[in-house]
Amino acid sequence: MKNIQESIKEILANAVNQLYQIDWKPMQIVIEATSADFEGDFTFVVFPLLKISKKGPEQTANEIAEYLRKDTTVIASIEVVKGFVNLTVQTSYWTNFTLLNAQNISFGYSTPQSKENVLVEYSSPNTNKPLHLGHIRNNLLGFSVIQILKANGYHVKSCNLINDRGIHICKSMYAWLQQGNGETPASAQMKGDHLVGKYYVAFEKQHKLEKEALIQNGLDEETASKQTKSMLQAQELLRKWEAGDQATIDVWKTMNGWVYEGFNATYKQLGVEFDQYYYESETYLLGKKLVEEGLQQGSFFKKENGSVWVDLTADGLDQKLLLRADGTSVYITQDMGTAALKYNDFKYDKSIYVVGNEQDYHFKVLQLILAKTNKPYASGIYHLSYGMVELPEGKMKSREGTVVDADDLMQDMFDNAKQITTDLGKTEGLSLDEQNQLFQTIGLGALKYFLLKVDPKKKMMFNPKESIDFQGNTGPFIQYTHARIKSVLRNAKDTSFEFDSNQVKLSAFEKNMVKGLHQFPGIVDEAARDLSPGVICNYCYDLAKLFNQLYHEHSILKEQDENQRKFRLILCMFTAQVLNRAGALLGIQMPERM
Repeated sequence: MKNIQESIKEILANAVNQLYQIDWKPMQIVIEATSADFEGDFTFVVFPLLKISKKGPEQTANEIAEYLRKDTTVIASIEVVKGFVNLTVQTSYWTNFTLLNAQNISFGYSTPQSKENVLVEYSSPNTNKPLHLGHIRNNLLGFSVIQILKANGYHVKSCNLINDRGIHICKSMYAWLQQGNGETPASAQMKGDHLVGKYYVAFEKQHKLEKEALIQNGLDEETASKQTKSMLQAQELLRKWEAGDQATIDVWKTMNGWVYEGFNATYKQLGVEFDQYYYESETYLLGKKLVEEGLQQGSFFKKENGSVWVDLTADGLDQKLLLRADGTSVYITQDMGTAALKYNDFKYDKSIYVVGNEQDYHFKVLQLILAKTNKPYASGIYHLSYGMVELPEGKMKSREGTVVDADDLMQDMFDNAKQITTDLGKTEGLSLDEQNQLFQTIGLGALKYFLLKVDPKKKMMFNPKESIDFQGNTGPFIQYTHARIKSVLRNAKDTSFEFDSNQVKLSAFEKNMVKGLHQFPGIVDEAARDLSPGVICNYCYDLAKLFNQLYHEHSILKEQDENQRKFRLILCMFTAQVLNRAGALLGIQMPERM
């Protein structure tokens, strides 16, 4: 069934071409939803035509309206308001649309893998600490973008670059070697990532004390920070690691292993997954090789101390270090190697990096470097930059141990969901296992929706208490709407919801509901173009509000007119399906009962 907007654009293009002897294509016609203050479904603004019609806006609008009145197959009525042509669509279109799509399991989604290859890198944690609230936003954003792109027909793969080398993990290693006494996750009864994070915080506390002592002895803060015993020892561990010292590597492998096990448990709880893992410990050597190649090509230059740089001043940036004088790599070197590996593995057309906005400059540099070295994948690099998450108490700081731990946060969300759901009496008739599953579904739904509804580019404030609300713009409100619909359908005596579409009389509430459902494919497309799950969130909220208005204004199960009752039931079925499919794009489950 052709989209109604496409049909109207074709009709309008034909009218304009016949009236003014031009050759406009339907894609040149712009229509928009009619303002709530006027009668109509769609509005055509004639002002762009005035130079062609050589008449005033109202006369031009009237000419177009008069021409359109000759064909009533799609348009039921037309109203002209100055330079605006307001079009009301035939009721039969909306009812037939509902009948045809209510049980269409692919409604809103494009043909699978019909477009180019896209690789999405997200999560990318450091191995010196557990995942925290900021990581949760990253993971949810990356996972949702992947689902949205897949729904639009892209061939999408995901990867996770683990930052498993560098000074950060050496800090945790040093603290564990000094203070750990052989402690393991089993002996400490802690998740492995939490245990390693504990020693990272311990390192920073020790380092701070030593730095303050050096400052009191006359050193400036920057020098003191570099000269503490703990920092020098951590750097020595890094040198030993890069030199291949087996004892150092054994400790590194052991502690990273603990972290990976902890990460995997968190990922599973959060509901995210990856097609491929990359490790900086394996990619930095390839990056160094690429730097050497660029040096030979003349794309880079070497300074007297032996360090290698790229000059980006002509591109409005500055000179960027690629290899230190001692031959060790920097982050950009590693990313060069990772980009090459990813392209070799996936031959992507577009490579999306889901990374916070503090790395905006970094990714500009990466793309320019790849372009200067004539890499075929340079133009496909795209940084999906997102704002940081803050709490009412302020910013989080890993080194001070003041971050909101991801595991603790999820447990708090489950506990809050349990408390609120139980208080509202929404667990009646559910077994203990069903209740626990419901609490997790609601808690995760609240968390995911709250973090995804904000445009990725914006910084956001996360308030756990606000996220679990059955009345506001929240995940639980949408989940409850879905459960309400499923309850109506379970209580329906009708086993067949087929109806005579020509006999249905649409009320304003029913029509708004159908029009809301009709928007879903366009919303999915918009979310992909903007790489913004927030578009889906806002749509879900609006759709849930429309259904609740319909529910309160019209009887469904007690409607006496059988045809009208069946139409409303199939409208319920359609709405539940769309909420389910939209929720899947956000990684949010829609419960059957609440």
